[in-house]
Amino acid sequence: NGIDGAHILTPMPYLISAGIVTPNNQPVAMSILARLNLSGQCISVGEEYRDLKIGLDSTPFKAALEAKKASGKKVSAAMTFPGGTHDLWMRYWLAAGGIDPNADINTIVVPPAQMVANMKVGSMDTFCVCEPWNAQLINQKIGYTANTTGELWHNHPEKAFALRSDYVAANPNAAKALTMAIMEAQQFCEKPENKEEVAKICSQRKWIGAPYKDIVDRMKGNFAYGTGKVIENHPEQMRYWDDHASYPFQSHDLWFLTENKRWGYLPADFDSQALIAKVNREDIWRAAAGELNLPAELIPTSTSRGVEKFFDGKVFDPENPQAYLDSLTIKAMA
Repeated sequence: NGIDGAHILTPMPYLISAGIVTPNNQPVAMSILARLNLSGQCISVGEEYRDLKIGLDSTPFKAALEAKKASGKKVSAAMTFPGGTHDLWMRYWLAAGGIDPNADINTIVVPPAQMVANMKVGSMDTFCVCEPWNAQLINQKIGYTANTTGELWHNHPEKAFALRSDYVAANPNAAKALTMAIMEAQQFCEKPENKEEVAKICSQRKWIGAPYKDIVDRMKGNFAYGTGKVIENHPEQMRYWDDHASYPFQSHDLWFLTENKRWGYLPADFDSQALIAKVNREDIWRAAAGELNLPAELIPTSTSRGVEKFFDGKVFDPENPQAYLDSLTIKAMA
């Protein structure tokens, strides 16, 4: 009976609703009303690996980590919440290069704003987090960007707007109005002419509290990786509204639950579809879209975005998630 809603990592409302991450494993019913953005996270590595210029392919990282471990030192990968988006992007990237995130490296939880400081003192070798911490890492000369996560999966779903389900039931009009307000804000944030203003707002202490210079470039889609690689107007920059960024596709929620099965956070026989039917409230999004008089082309015709393809050639068909799991070599499940 505390917080009614939040900007939240998409898998968390499911893990909370299932009682996986709650005290005494007591389920707390949650509802996802909208997606907040696509892509825009990054995986960064420490300065000690500068000569490797690690990028999308994590294979060179494997040998470097093994050598460090052989010298008696720990190797760690940081993320923001077990089973959350950053954890899953990190695990996917490592596993694609032959690094088992459960056996070859320690995974640790670090709050976003503490990532850079912890990298500076050597607490981790790599981390996955949102901006502006990846850019700040470069500006402080502590590490560099290996990849922006949209390079792993184009236009991947990321954060969500979620409310407690009891709040939604008791306040249906407020739930819809909040969703409408967020959708309007997403449209504002997407427009290039507003990016500098958004960066200034975010830099305020009451919000992100990071220097404007650490925020503005990547907010505008301009990525300097810290290795000499620079991409202007990056095709994998964060999307707030375009490309149906706001719509909570059920197929995406299914991928997150499938990946949580992959890494042992959920049992293999967990009924993903049943929970999606309870948590995903795309009906509220559609009602909000109607109130906003959105044109038909901005409203998806399906609850599925269809087959998704990843950078390493793997394919997720929401009609057959088991085939996706079977195609993966490194996983915690049998």
